[in-house]
Amino acid sequence: MLSLAFAYLRDRPLTTILNILLLAISVAMLVLLLQFGSQFEKRFQKDAEGIDLVVGSKGSPLQLILSSVFHIDQPTGNIPLSSLELLRNDPATARVIPLALGDNFQGYRIVGTDESFAELHQAELAQGAMFDAPLQAVMGASVASQTGANLGQKFIGSHGLTEDDESDTGHDHAPFETVGILAPTGTVIDRLILTSVESFWDVHGIEHDHTHDGENSHDHEEGHNHEGEAGHDHGDEHDHDHETEATQTTSQLQDRRAQLEPELTALLVSYSNASGAIRIPAMINRQTEMQAAVPAVETARLLNLLGVSFEGARVFAWLLACIGGLAIFVALFSMARSREGDLALLRVMGATRPQLFGTILLEGLFTALAGAVLGWFLAHGFLTAARNSFDTMRDLGLTAWQPVSQEGFIILAVLLIGIIAAVIPALRVMRVDPAAILARAS
Repeated sequence: MLSLAFAYLRDRPLTTILNILLLAISVAMLVLLLQFGSQFEKRFQKDAEGIDLVVGSKGSPLQLILSSVFHIDQPTGNIPLSSLELLRNDPATARVIPLALGDNFQGYRIVGTDESFAELHQAELAQGAMFDAPLQAVMGASVASQTGANLGQKFIGSHGLTEDDESDTGHDHAPFETVGILAPTGTVIDRLILTSVESFWDVHGIEHDHTHDGENSHDHEEGHNHEGEAGHDHGDEHDHDHETEATQTTSQLQDRRAQLEPELTALLVSYSNASGAIRIPAMINRQTEMQAAVPAVETARLLNLLGVSFEGARVFAWLLACIGGLAIFVALFSMARSREGDLALLRVMGATRPQLFGTILLEGLFTALAGAVLGWFLAHGFLTAARNSFDTMRDLGLTAWQPVSQEGFIILAVLLIGIIAAVIPALRVMRVDPAAILARAS
C-alpha cells in the first residue's frame, strides 16, 4: 500500500506540491503565532518578576514599562533625584532601584543603576567584580559574548538607545572600563551594560554631589572641563595650547550640561507590605509630577492587545488548513473517479477492499504530513531570520529553535484533517464493483 500511495502522489506532482504548500503555510502561521505568544508572555513575566511598581515621568504607562522593565522602548523622560529618597523612606517599600537610561554601546543599552538591579534579576558574576568606582561597567552575558568584551577592556558609550543614534559624540572623553561579566540568566539583564548612576551623570557632564568627586575630579575635569567658564577666564594663566578649536566649540554645550540637575529615568519599586500597592501609586499619581505604572497590569494589557491580533491570524491560519484539507479531498476524489479501471484491476488481482481503502487514506496522510513538517521548518526558519534581522526580536530574547508542546497538537490536527479529507474518496474506492467497471470498459 505504501509504494502504491507514493506512486499515486508522484503521478500528479503539481497537485501534490500545491496541496503540501497550502498546508505548510497554514502550519507555519500557527506555529509562529504560538511561538510569539508563548515566548513573549514568558519573557515579559520573567523580566517583570520582583517589580511591583515603576515610577517615571508623565506619559504612557505602557511606554514606561517597556522602557524601564523590558528595555525595548524610549523612556518617557526624567524624574527628580529626590524621588529616590522619597520612596526609599516610605515604610511600605522594600526595595527601590534607580535607573538612568539614554546611552548604548553597539546597540546594547547602558543602564545606570546600583547592585540591587543585578540582585533583582538574580544575576551572578561569571568574571570580575561589580562596579564600585566611576566609569566602571559590568557586561550582561549576551553583551559580552556578542561584543567579545573582556575584563579590563575599555569602550565608549554613544548617546541614544540604538546604535544608529549618533547625535552626540561627546562621550569619547569618558570611556568605560569592563570590570565584570555576568553569568547568563535568561532575562533582560543579559542584554544590558550596568554601571553606576553617578557614572552616567559623569559621562553626560552633570555635576552632582558624591564622594568620588574629590577622588576622581581630575578625570571629570579633563573630560568635560566643568569649570568651563573658569577655563575661558583664566586662559592666560594656564597653558591651553593643547585645546583645539573643536574643544572650544563644544565647551558651551558642556557648560550647559554642567548646569543640569542630576536626575533619574525611572524607579523600580518592590513593596514590603500590601498597603503599599494601594497607597503609593495613588500618592505618586495625585501628589507628584510623576506617574506610577504597575508592570502586571500593563503587561496584561499589552498581551491582550497582541492576543486580539493573534486570534484573528490564528483563525485565518486554521481556515487555510481546512482549505488545504478540502484541496486534498478534491484531488483524491477526482483520482478515485479517474482510476476506477486501475482499482478494478487491483481488486481482480487480489487486492482487498481494506487495502484499497488504506491506500487512499495513506495518500491523504502523506500529503498532510509533508505539509506539516515543511510548515514547521518554515516557521522556525522564519524565527531564525527574524532574530538575525530585527534588533527588537533579539532584544525580546526571541529564540528560534525552542519547540513548545502545542506544536505537536498542531501537527496532529493537520494530520487528522488530511485523513478526514481522504475518508470519503477511500469509501468510494472501497465500494468499487470490479465486474461492472471492467464490463463497462470492455
